[in-house]
Amino acid sequence: MPTKTKDATEPIHDSMFDAVLARLDVAAKIYGLSDEVANILRNPQKQVKVSLPIMMDNGKVTVFEGFRTIHSTVLGPSKGGIRYAMDVCDDEVKALSAWMTFKCAVANLPYGGAKGGIKCDPRTLSLGELERLTKAYTVSMADVFGANRDIPAPDMGTGGREMAWLVDAYNKVHRGDFPGVTTGKPVGLGGSLGRDAATGRGVMVATLAALKKLNLDSKKVTAAVQGFGNVGSHAARLLNEQGVKICAIGDHTVTLWNENGIDIKAALAFAKANGNMLKGFTGGVEIKSAELLTANVDVLVPAALQNVITEEIAINIKAKLIIEGANGPTTPEADAILQEKNVIVVPDILANGGGVTVSYFEWVQNQYGHYWTEDEVNTKHDASMNAAFDNVWNNAEQYKTTMRLGAYITALKKVEFGIKAKGTY
Repeated sequence: MPTKTKDATEPIHDSMFDAVLARLDVAAKIYGLSDEVANILRNPQKQVKVSLPIMMDNGKVTVFEGFRTIHSTVLGPSKGGIRYAMDVCDDEVKALSAWMTFKCAVANLPYGGAKGGIKCDPRTLSLGELERLTKAYTVSMADVFGANRDIPAPDMGTGGREMAWLVDAYNKVHRGDFPGVTTGKPVGLGGSLGRDAATGRGVMVATLAALKKLNLDSKKVTAAVQGFGNVGSHAARLLNEQGVKICAIGDHTVTLWNENGIDIKAALAFAKANGNMLKGFTGGVEIKSAELLTANVDVLVPAALQNVITEEIAINIKAKLIIEGANGPTTPEADAILQEKNVIVVPDILANGGGVTVSYFEWVQNQYGHYWTEDEVNTKHDASMNAAFDNVWNNAEQYKTTMRLGAYITALKKVEFGIKAKGTY
């Protein structure tokens, strides 16, 4: 079993990117990564910031900020989502782009890492405003994006609709048909079957793999899932189908607890009929959001926002196993506490890698113009996720450290090989 390491304690980090670098530095020290390679990985390859003047429905012009950071292209074209949110900023995009480099390396994909976003609240924008904003962003990034350069995908606040707009704008600029310029597209426009559920499915596969290592029967295990969006809802459904009793679920509107298990199918149906919100669902008792994280369950799946598991939360966590469906849900300071408590954490760059894995499958299908069935996609996905899990587990054991640092070491090995093989010019 992966164990705790004395090198895991880091200072408090206000910056997301600093938190990424802190874990990188710890893993680099354990693994013995050269200072030269570490320094390359500490610096994103390219950062682009654009201003997007958009004509609003009221006839006035609003200027939005757009970002795209390419962290690395050592292992292939960069890959990473585009998020629409008010907290999008340089630091966040840099951090998430680095995570994508490591995530793609852990998943053994021929990609580097990138991330992008627009600082906006998509819930306040009309359909026309969103389309104009997305296409303006795409035109501004037309020389950055490319099926063999930089491949975006949906993220927080975006989905297949925005990816379809992106492809349309990109095709008009470059005067051709380039479906592989983005992934996460609608199935009718070159998207892959199985993509919508892929990240949640990856969480399920990682959970089952970890339970097997811990000799726990999925049919005798309880779980709490924070977040009921694309990742959390699919993860809850798929875990429940494997016999896991889901005792707590929550979204930004309400958090619910039922010690006898929540009817996940009923919760999904309710959310679908109520604007993708759980508020008003009567399948459990309402509790505070933080109480879900410290609930008396075996498995905790944070699948909402970053930095929700803080030192204060970590001290009170009762779960034996944490599967990170969200990006960066655990602070470095909380990590140290969880290690002391012998809580196994399957980190984000492994656990939520199912999405980028099936994005890769979509890209491959776009390149060849041949499309697989959903069963074929799921079979390939599960095999890929299990192989990645075993690789990380084995590295964690070899270096006598945690799953998180084992995942970073797994990524560092692959990226280091690419840098040294290609040279540094």
